[in-house]
Amino acid sequence: MADNSDSAGSNSAGRNVVGRGLEVLALALAGLSAFGLAAIVGLIIASVAMRKLLNAPLYFSEEIVGLLMSSCLFLALPMVTLRNSHVRVSVIAGYLEKRNQTLHAILSCLAAMVGVACCAWLTIEAVPWLQFAIDLNLKTETSRVLLYPWMAALPVSVALTGFIFVSNLTERLKRLFGRQPGGTGY
Repeated sequence: MADNSDSAGSNSAGRNVVGRGLEVLALALAGLSAFGLAAIVGLIIASVAMRKLLNAPLYFSEEIVGLLMSSCLFLALPMVTLRNSHVRVSVIAGYLEKRNQTLHAILSCLAAMVGVACCAWLTIEAVPWLQFAIDLNLKTETSRVLLYPWMAALPVSVALTGFIFVSNLTERLKRLFGRQPGGTGY
């Protein structure tokens, strides 16, 4: 019996390592996203000041702000998924959770599977576009900024989000089949 508890404990410890690793990666991307948002604000303030005070706006501000905005959105996605902070309508989920927990758990697993499938599909589709941008050394039209560093945010963040969905799915399946994990429930 001690062997079972040891293996369960090591499985739980392995699970915590995976969960902590996902959390650290998601936190790093969220930090980059926060830095990007601050850069957007700074760039807009500088551009407005240049336009009003010196009548010479920053010619590259619109392109950079657009790149930053789209990058920030994708870089924040893994942390939002990890914390389960998506915008959602919880009327049906709340009702099902109170009435039929098994059906709620099954639908929750199906939703996680859809999330995994969407993340896999987006990653598979984004990588060739990223490779195309790298191969051709694509740049923005006005400011001539390289595009592929900005484009890399999509496959990296969506792949990490997919791994978070897989982690959530395994936890939900363990709960559904009666094996309570000892971890924190990533």
